[in-house]
Amino acid sequence: MSRPLIISDCDEVLLYMVSPFRDWLSETQGVEFRMEGNDFATALRWQESGEILAPKEIWKKLGGFFDTEMHRQTPIPGAIEGIAALREHADVVILTNLVDKRQEMRKAQLLEHGLDARVFTNQGPKGPALQAILEEYAPSKAIFIDDLAQHHRSARETLGEVGANITTLHLCGEPLLAPHIDCAHSSGHADARIDSWDEALPWLMGEIERETV
Repeated sequence: MSRPLIISDCDEVLLYMVSPFRDWLSETQGVEFRMEGNDFATALRWQESGEILAPKEIWKKLGGFFDTEMHRQTPIPGAIEGIAALREHADVVILTNLVDKRQEMRKAQLLEHGLDARVFTNQGPKGPALQAILEEYAPSKAIFIDDLAQHHRSARETLGEVGANITTLHLCGEPLLAPHIDCAHSSGHADARIDSWDEALPWLMGEIERETV
């Protein structure tokens, strides 16, 4: 009999990303990061001119960060311990939006923090990748955790009726982002919005137990 399966994002769910990215930009790239509203594209400005970085430059900075600065990322409080507790009752895989060449880097990064898990990389909306993972594992119960509303929407739209049997948790552990981003629970695309692992873990355990009892 198949086990429950948890499909978790990494950045801002398991590891901080925006805060170390902000620090690196300020320290070495001459760029200020400041979220005002929910548009990441307008959060990066050149320190000297105050001008917003062009989209091409933003992607270049993100790529540079993941190429050389992933060591700056540290765990969200309770995340690694929470995943360890969940793994006693469910399988866990990571679905992260990085280009495929960084798959091994992400796996090694998580391993350094004590999490040995299969890593799936993805670009763009996560619904199709989530569907492929579910088809491979055919779990008794699935739970999807992500910090961005658009991925919860993609999951619901891609999975259709199958998606009704998947529990989805919108979790953003980064205080720099959490107050500004759209809420997938408010829009009806996530079953709950919980931004701390202290509260998320008992909720997730309850979802697993309800399905497997």
